[in-house]
Amino acid sequence: MKVFSGALGTETNTFSPMPTSIEVFRSHEYYPAGQYPDSPTLYGAPLAVARRRGAELGWEVHAGMVSSAPPSGITTRAAYEELRDELLADLRRVLPVDMVLLSLHGAMVADGYDDCEGDILARVRDMVGPQAIVGAELDLHCHLSPTMVEKADVLVLFKEYPHIDIVERAEELVELCVAKYEKRIRPVAAVVDCEMIVPMHTTRDPGQSFVRRIQSLEGKDSILSVSVAHGFATGDVPDMGTKVLVYSDGKPEAAQRLARQLADELIAMREQLMVPYRSIDEALDEALATDGGPVVLADRPDNPGSGAPGDSTFVLRRMLERGIGNAALGPLWDPGAVRIAFDAKPGATLAMRLGGKIGPLSGDPVDVVCTVKAIQPDLLMTGLTGAPVRMGDAALVDAQGIDIVLTTRRNQAMDTDLFTKMGCDLSAKKIVVVKSAQHFHASFAKVARQIIYVGGKGVASPDWKTLPYKHIKRPKWPL
Repeated sequence: MKVFSGALGTETNTFSPMPTSIEVFRSHEYYPAGQYPDSPTLYGAPLAVARRRGAELGWEVHAGMVSSAPPSGITTRAAYEELRDELLADLRRVLPVDMVLLSLHGAMVADGYDDCEGDILARVRDMVGPQAIVGAELDLHCHLSPTMVEKADVLVLFKEYPHIDIVERAEELVELCVAKYEKRIRPVAAVVDCEMIVPMHTTRDPGQSFVRRIQSLEGKDSILSVSVAHGFATGDVPDMGTKVLVYSDGKPEAAQRLARQLADELIAMREQLMVPYRSIDEALDEALATDGGPVVLADRPDNPGSGAPGDSTFVLRRMLERGIGNAALGPLWDPGAVRIAFDAKPGATLAMRLGGKIGPLSGDPVDVVCTVKAIQPDLLMTGLTGAPVRMGDAALVDAQGIDIVLTTRRNQAMDTDLFTKMGCDLSAKKIVVVKSAQHFHASFAKVARQIIYVGGKGVASPDWKTLPYKHIKRPKWPL
């Protein structure tokens, strides 16, 4: 069997002021055809699985380009078309193929393209013809469009949030595509729009139990695969929203019936699924009243993983105003401050201006006297698949008892080694503030006494009613 696999993706916050350029992709993750590593990164897990399976079964596996950018604003037309065309050219060079396995995101928006993944899948289908198998792994924060479903034989979405099942879902995708190729199954899809936008933390109920339930349905009564697209609220496109995708083995009525049933269950529990956000002061009060520590505060409005800059100062300023110390915060994106810390060297005490660089939703810069505690060229944080995430040059500074990890690359907090590699002992802290929505949970929950989710102002604010939507389809609860 001849297999082609590649990847292209980013998660687009259409309200973010920062465009996603070709330079952002190439500096973040860019592997030309044939150069993807053996260990999977956030993107490219289907390729890693295909390589492993192919080595066992004698497949001819061709690796196309793999490229991704951190979540940010709208991708420039030039960047999207150049990378898309490179991926398609890689495929064209090895035609004909029996199978195409792609790693995409599902919420990539470019100038002139509301549905980048639908565009890619449509072009792939035109190239390979109706007989070849086309499958894709998607992030559960996708805008599941009719074009994506129509043009692919199989789509498999992550089930867990945080995304700790990326490789497992890639294995599921490959298995289903192989079964389709060998004519052992006939996948037919059904999609039901829940007409809402609801996050589902799978680290707590009812989301955790719901995921276990849908997994128990797979492989029984003709049901092949069940996925829930949570949607990505800060993507203002027509297909945004929470949807249920079910594949059955040749029984469209069964797929439609189950998709409708599961959608109704999600709608019934939507109030419980919503994250209980606190204001900054409420979160700080609750943390200080907690016996022991550390208490982890998730600064969701400034989550780089949702396209925010990662430089907002609202939480930091309030902690300084209240005299709260014995705390840590990070990563705060501020390349200029990092450069100053590198010049000053560890041990130096100096006045620094931190954060608040991008716009009004980042808050004003904070002026504070800091002591440089550590500097680290090219800090590597552990990512969701275990692969390293480049944070760029980083510095740890003490601002009135708050240890702040400053970075030159925008990425959300995913692993505690973001702090520990800089010499910051989290176990000794009362409060740890992370710029993340949920991907921090898998690692930080191991050390946290309690976890509190913080709302408020920011480019990735969870108060969606404040966002100026123009293109989404309504109704869209809770909007």
